[in-house]
Amino acid sequence: MPTSPTSPATATDSPSTDSASRATGAPPEILLELVDEHGTTIGTAEKLTAHQAPGLLHRAFSVFLFDERGRLLLQRRALGKYHSPGVWSNTCCGHPYPGEAPFAAAARRTHEELGLSPSLLAEAGTVRYNHPDPASGLVEQEYNHLFVGLTRTAPRPDPEEVGETAFVTPAELAERDASAPFSAWFHTVLDAARPAIRELTGPAGGW
Repeated sequence: MPTSPTSPATATDSPSTDSASRATGAPPEILLELVDEHGTTIGTAEKLTAHQAPGLLHRAFSVFLFDERGRLLLQRRALGKYHSPGVWSNTCCGHPYPGEAPFAAAARRTHEELGLSPSLLAEAGTVRYNHPDPASGLVEQEYNHLFVGLTRTAPRPDPEEVGETAFVTPAELAERDASAPFSAWFHTVLDAARPAIRELTGPAGGW
């Protein structure tokens, strides 16, 4: 059930909660920030609860990082993840803790998952969507803050979060998309971020 807004400190996992979650195979209990259709905070809910059908609208973020050649960094989500395991997606996706700024959350989570800090990270608007995941039955009801940026270092992914990474051109992305599964939200967030991506990479980038 949704609760009243919670401070970032109380939203993080405690060691005992995280250990118990690993022992039972359940994801650790993490609180997400619930929002209305305008992105205004209205409360919090446990992460898995927020994603169970029909889904609770919550705040999220998506990051798109590019290298010096204008190639997009993709990640394939680890097979052990309970939501959308083993599928390709954009550089990094996640949820701010209640009260945490989306920009700070995007930078934090990019480092946690991929072991890198962007040399540039900029806001790229927001997008609201409702995407069921047929494989898991979970639902992404998200008010998503978009970020684009540059990286000059090779990723060092956490294997519990990321199974594989790849830098791709637009043509290589199309080829991969035709032969491998992508996250349900990938094309929605990519299309919403395209104006900022084109401004970042220039017309020669082809995005």
